[in-house]
Amino acid sequence: MPSFPTTTLLATTYNRPKALRALLLSVARQTVRPDEIVIADDGSTDETRQLIDRMRPLLAPVPIRHVWHPDTGFRLSEIRNKAIAQSTGEYIIQIDGDIVLERHFMADHLELAEPGWFVCGSRILLSEEQTRHLEESTEATPPRLWRCRIGCWPNGLRSRIGRGYLAKRYAKGKIKPLRGCNMAFWKTDLQAVNGYNEELTNWGAEDLEIGYRLLRFGVRKKMLKMGGVEYHLYHPQAARDALAQHKEIIRQMSENGQVRCKEGIEKYL
Repeated sequence: MPSFPTTTLLATTYNRPKALRALLLSVARQTVRPDEIVIADDGSTDETRQLIDRMRPLLAPVPIRHVWHPDTGFRLSEIRNKAIAQSTGEYIIQIDGDIVLERHFMADHLELAEPGWFVCGSRILLSEEQTRHLEESTEATPPRLWRCRIGCWPNGLRSRIGRGYLAKRYAKGKIKPLRGCNMAFWKTDLQAVNGYNEELTNWGAEDLEIGYRLLRFGVRKKMLKMGGVEYHLYHPQAARDALAQHKEIIRQMSENGQVRCKEGIEKYL
């Protein structure tokens, strides 16, 4: 058996208990389970806590840690930092709480875990109808690939040879693509760059911003293609009003060569 680092599966959520239930059902089916699950909850109502408590027996003996703070608006970077600070895994696989995982998701990610690298994966977007079915089903089994959007089909393929070949070649030398809903980091690397930048207080580009700082710190990027398959449940597109502001913050940090953000994870450690 391969030797894996201790692993935290970190999922962000906000008032989508049905989606979170579907995610946890898919975690229970993994061929390799994480050492712990940390739910980074950006201010959900008590319905989410109750759902997590009901799901704990299904995931046992894997513990579920629920990290919550009051709802003061979109504070994704802040709740991720708080959750990372409370995590115990050496390696953090980061997803969203409205994701359903193919059963080899964890194993595929851990296959690419290597000191000095962070990993970015892809996703398959589901329709409203497919999402309703998964949220109401007792097993939350992902749909067959051929029932998904044609443009997403390449993101549903698995090949160990393909993963190994593409990991350091796909988009080599480029920061994009990055998907915050499918990334993995060494916790020590996140601490070195002070985690997520809490100056980004609205939706957008927080994954890109931390990716730039990790690269400047010397951590290189792998792409997880032909594996790490996940299915993203439907939701309306988030408002992009603050995206230009966030990109300006990234531009300034890039010009300054900044590695550590000012408002980050250190206050929670």
